[in-house]
Amino acid sequence: MDEPCPLCDSLGGELVWQDAHCRVVLVEGVEQQAFPGFCRVVWNQHCTEMSDLLPSASGHLMRVVLAVERVLRRMVTPDKINLASLGNLVPHLHWHVIPRWRDDTHFPAPIWGKVGNGVVPAPTHKPVSCATLSAMLADELKDLDKAIIP
Repeated sequence: MDEPCPLCDSLGGELVWQDAHCRVVLVEGVEQQAFPGFCRVVWNQHCTEMSDLLPSASGHLMRVVLAVERVLRRMVTPDKINLASLGNLVPHLHWHVIPRWRDDTHFPAPIWGKVGNGVVPAPTHKPVSCATLSAMLADELKDLDKAIIP
C-alpha cells in the first residue's frame, strides 16, 4: 500500500468491540447524530475486497456484521438497517451498518444522497451509548469461533 489509509492509521470511530481480525466502531460526528447507532465493521488487515479474504475469514467478518445488525435492531428499533460495503473513497475493507427510520433526513434514499427535503431536522432518535452497545455486542459475539481463521 503506497497511499496512507485512514482505517490503517486510526480506528475510524469510537471502538465498540474488537478481536484479532476485525473491529466495530461507532461512527462519530454528524452521521452519528443523524443515524444513531451507525457503525462500521473494519477488517484489521489492509485489503480492499471481500474476495481478497479466505472463505473462513469472510465468514467471520459477515458474522460480526450480522451480529451488529441484530444488536442495533434490538437497541434502537429502526424501521430498516442498511448494510453497505463500498470502499470507493476509503479502499480498505469495511462494512457500514446503518439504522434507518422513515423520518430520517434521507429515507428512503441512501444516506450519502441528497437530503430528502433540503432541510436537516433536529435529531429525533436517542443517541446510542457506546458502553451499552459494547456490552450487548460482546454478549452477542461471545460464542464467535475464534479458531476458524488461520
